[in-house]
Amino acid sequence: QTLSKVHHKNLVTLQGYCQNKKCLALVYDFMPRGNLQQLLKGGDDYSLTWEQRLYIALDAAQGLEYLHELCTPSIVHRDVKTPNILLDKNLVGIISDFGLSRAFNDAHTHISTAAAAGTPGYIDPEYHASYQITVKTDVYSFGIVLLEIITGQPPLLMDPQTVHLPNWVRRKIAMGSIHDVVDKRLMDQYDASSLQSVVDLAMNCVENAAVDRPTMTVVATRLKGLLPAVSSEKQSVSATPRRTYSMDSEIPRQFQMMISGASNEGSSFQSGYTNGMSQMSLLSGR
Repeated sequence: QTLSKVHHKNLVTLQGYCQNKKCLALVYDFMPRGNLQQLLKGGDDYSLTWEQRLYIALDAAQGLEYLHELCTPSIVHRDVKTPNILLDKNLVGIISDFGLSRAFNDAHTHISTAAAAGTPGYIDPEYHASYQITVKTDVYSFGIVLLEIITGQPPLLMDPQTVHLPNWVRRKIAMGSIHDVVDKRLMDQYDASSLQSVVDLAMNCVENAAVDRPTMTVVATRLKGLLPAVSSEKQSVSATPRRTYSMDSEIPRQFQMMISGASNEGSSFQSGYTNGMSQMSLLSGR
């Protein structure tokens, strides 16, 4: 039902369905480039450029902005993550997998649930504590995606114990330079000033308190403002002033345990595009 109501270039389009005794399936467009997680985890032989990464981030931001601001009622995706950002032949980012999405009733600013649902590492700590969904729930998850785009690292790292990606970024910057968090496959081919701005934006999105996070409209606007600069002359890696970010010490221990492995109400629904195939996802499994 959700998919039948949304129409945006950065959201997956439902093309049809199959319903018979042997098969219940939804049919979507073929996505030849697979998903963002696959490209970010690819080997050293291929890596997205800095500009490509920013465009994909903007695509995802615009898709979420549409769900939050332009749909009536507003829709919260609730499972924003790199495997759910598909890529067409032109590397346009398209958000998929609406299995956990929820629509707001008119005049409501949040939705209460029996438990938190989503994927470990991406779940908003405030939502995990209160079981109340808001549009800022997606903003937090998008912030994790943006950090993955910058670093090439997964949301949960073994370093040597499980570390949440935002904390890994904070520690790297505190011990050295903001350039230490950048995906090594970029080989310093990025604009230093835009890097600082994107890291600042990502860390703003993953603020512990939802009220401190930007809206997706603000996120999309800030990303658009960076894109003309990515092709400009590169600054030296020493040109960016060092900046620090506070740690997550105030996050309840229950959430710290959750991000390292356990999710509640629903574990994440897996996208049928995992291998870049044309989606025919079984309705009985959703």
